[in-house]
Amino acid sequence: MKQKLRPRRMRISENIRSMIRENNLSTKDLIYPIFVVAGEKIKDEIKSMPNVYHLSVDNAVEVAKKIADLGIPSVEIFGLPTYKDEIGSSAWDMNSPVQRAISAIKKNIPELVIVGDVCLCQYTTHGHCGKIIDHYVDNDQTLELLQKVAVSQAKAGVDIVAPSDMMDGRVLAIREALDEKNFVNVSIMSYAVKYSSGFYGPFRDAADSSPKFGDRKQYQMDPANVREAMKEVEIDLDEGADIIMIKPAMAYLDIVSKVREKINRPIAVYNVSGEYAMIKAAAANGWIDEKRIVLETLTCMKRAGADIIISYHAMDVAKWIND
Repeated sequence: MKQKLRPRRMRISENIRSMIRENNLSTKDLIYPIFVVAGEKIKDEIKSMPNVYHLSVDNAVEVAKKIADLGIPSVEIFGLPTYKDEIGSSAWDMNSPVQRAISAIKKNIPELVIVGDVCLCQYTTHGHCGKIIDHYVDNDQTLELLQKVAVSQAKAGVDIVAPSDMMDGRVLAIREALDEKNFVNVSIMSYAVKYSSGFYGPFRDAADSSPKFGDRKQYQMDPANVREAMKEVEIDLDEGADIIMIKPAMAYLDIVSKVREKINRPIAVYNVSGEYAMIKAAAANGWIDEKRIVLETLTCMKRAGADIIISYHAMDVAKWIND
């Protein structure tokens, strides 16, 4: 019996496969996260995140130059403050490592798109993402603090602010604050769909941001929920979000796909620290081919509908793509 339809014909060689490939991973899809700290000439590896470092501002600039040379268009800046208090006031201190790093990177690599993480957890003594009233994160009083953070980062030279706190109404509050200060061209990449996930562990080590009491389930989303995610996206778009982010990425690609079907705005995913650490650990034990698994994983994110991928793998991925 003769076969008329043979899909394998389209897999017979690399050139044919590449001609019909439906999704292609590019360096232009990537954002690389950077952790900045106070001091000079500091480059300390984060134990739970191999090949990821705490960097002083001078070294952060050098890494940013390498990122730009690799063809990666953007970095997201996180930081450890020199001091903490109950409201996280160091988050909008213009002398804090994050604001200093934003200014230094923008001055030295002006073409690089800088994303500023807008949150309070690593800046507060209690480790929660807002102002605490009677052991409860007060939503509306926190909005005023987030406005200060976003405006301070815009003053430093950020191109995009990325609120990751999950307070209700924060996108509108930040948009109004930025516009009032004439930062109308600073975009908002909202962590619209941020689940209360176990995949954040290594990041909390890196940012010293673990809650000192309770957890974040009162404001981050239940991993079981889909319809809630769609509502969060709808709200943030109505409030003026320019980019919608979904976090984590790997375990939530179904959410990425559903959001992609519903909206025509750019979608970002955060390939978070736990996802990164698992691959690095398995590769270190010789259980997987790291390059193959990483490229496959990030391509899956593209296939699901992501336009932008924030990943600690980004520098390695760019080298593999360029090679």
